[in-house]
Amino acid sequence: MATYKEKVGTAVQNIAGEDGVVTGQLWYDSSDSEFKYKYQAYGNAWSTGNSMNTARRDLAGAGIQTSALAIGGGGPPAEALTESWNGSSWTEVNDLNTARRLLAASGADNTSALAIGGGNPGVIEANESWNGTNWTEVNDLNTDRKQLAAAGTATSALAFGGENPGAAELTNTELWNGTNWTEVNDLPVAKANLAASGADNTSALAFGGFGPSYSATTQTWNGTNWTDVADLNQARDFLAGAGTQTSALAFGGRINPPYTNKTESWNGSIWTETSDLNIARTELAGAGVNNTSSLAFGGEIAPNTGATEEWNAGINLGAWVTGGNMNTARGDLSGSGQGTQTAALAFGGDLGPPGGRAANTEQYDGTTWFEVNDLNVGTKELASAGTSTAVLGFGGETSSVAVEDKTELWNGNVWTELNDMNEIRRNASGAGTSTAAICFGGFGDPSVGYLAKNESWNGTNWTEVNDLNTARANAGGTGTSSTAALSFGGFRDPPPGPIDFTELWNGTNWTEVNDMTLANNSMQKSGIGTSTSALSAGGNSPSTSTQSWNGTNWSNEVSMSTGRSKLAGSGTTNTLGLVFGGEPGSGVTAATEEWNGTGFITKTITTTTD
Repeated sequence: MATYKEKVGTAVQNIAGEDGVVTGQLWYDSSDSEFKYKYQAYGNAWSTGNSMNTARRDLAGAGIQTSALAIGGGGPPAEALTESWNGSSWTEVNDLNTARRLLAASGADNTSALAIGGGNPGVIEANESWNGTNWTEVNDLNTDRKQLAAAGTATSALAFGGENPGAAELTNTELWNGTNWTEVNDLPVAKANLAASGADNTSALAFGGFGPSYSATTQTWNGTNWTDVADLNQARDFLAGAGTQTSALAFGGRINPPYTNKTESWNGSIWTETSDLNIARTELAGAGVNNTSSLAFGGEIAPNTGATEEWNAGINLGAWVTGGNMNTARGDLSGSGQGTQTAALAFGGDLGPPGGRAANTEQYDGTTWFEVNDLNVGTKELASAGTSTAVLGFGGETSSVAVEDKTELWNGNVWTELNDMNEIRRNASGAGTSTAAICFGGFGDPSVGYLAKNESWNGTNWTEVNDLNTARANAGGTGTSSTAALSFGGFRDPPPGPIDFTELWNGTNWTEVNDMTLANNSMQKSGIGTSTSALSAGGNSPSTSTQSWNGTNWSNEVSMSTGRSKLAGSGTTNTLGLVFGGEPGSGVTAATEEWNGTGFITKTITTTTD
């Protein structure tokens, strides 16, 4: 058999471990006696951008990802508002002459656009042109309508579909030459609330909509006629679109009746499902030059939103890699939130029916879990703070009727009981170290319910300090000290339900900061990261959701391989972490996944002798 050097022309380097290895390199890891290869993971993703100044739905969008306009819309009532996007923020500019919602728009950037049709609240045929400073009324549509779609530029546009009160959905198509609208050949199917993409009035794409039911149909325009092509994977209306006739994106919308975050990419022949919007919404707007670079903004999520998201395809993404399974499957467990990917601790939990509360403690070395000394009392739903060699476990539930205030310390060898908390609680969150920690939120005595209470640990005693702004349980918590922590998501009552609230602790007070991309609870309580660089994984349903915090905003990341709730985690930043255990829907799991936020993946090469 030829050697690697004979085949490829270079020797395989012998490296113990991974230090010094570069992306794309094959090497022999002498510490594991294995050949390995390192590569960069790429993918597609929506990321959170700055919100519009005015939240609204039923608006229109024009332009590209770095230069766009948000036009009209409303609550209702209809608005004349216009905002300009420069690639990082929205600025209010001069209003439309006629306030309207459910309109369409076309335009190449934020200096040149057309606002077409709409309602106020009746249907109007008004058409206005934007020159980068002001809107000017120009020649009207031949058929007044709302809920239509448009493609092209300010001087070469196509408007089609829509609705006119007193009539059903429309097939009408009109062509704009920069001066007048001319009626041309109709859509093959009547529909309103549809989306569009296209570079000019000779090439366009129409997709989705309603007429007479939720539609997945797609039609392509060649300058003369419409032709039916491959359908969307998901029928919907009130969606948004961006791109051209051959490279488009469809996102958001309404699916009889829930809002959706579904995103599909068009390559000129077929639609392919890809990474979802961070926020499910309907009646939103979009802008973009193709299916690799787009913008989504506004819409309705009950209530209206001004949220903005940026779409990028083929970028460096984080990735989850399967790690070694725990010896004991369980959910509602805890872990060393400030441990690492190669040195973590898992303890306690629910063994699933008919197992009961676990005292089991396991340690992870980056490859394998091995059992170590148990907790003094089998406990589930406990919180934690610290590393794999010095961790504090506190609170939790030891039986169906016993919610605890107990504290135990792991010193790298055994667990020791220490002074109790002031408040009994389960499903609380923790942050800090074994000698300087805080415990916040949770569910207390049934007569008390969901807690906002916050306690600080000085290595000997717990002291009550300032509360969270919102009482909650099953939230995520992370932070390296008792003076810098993050609380995110969770479940509250009243009103009952998961929340997306995020709060930042500065050692004295909790401050509300930007929300998560979606409401979630029962994600890993043992936080991964710090108050400025955190990761949330999993959650109720069960969920594969992954979100990262950069100190200002949350962004969606690549989903976990195994959907689960009530899991635990370990890690010091949002780029390197570990999750383990949890409930995948029925029963409990021992599965472990390793997170590489930079997307650098190491694979072991299996060799043969033939």
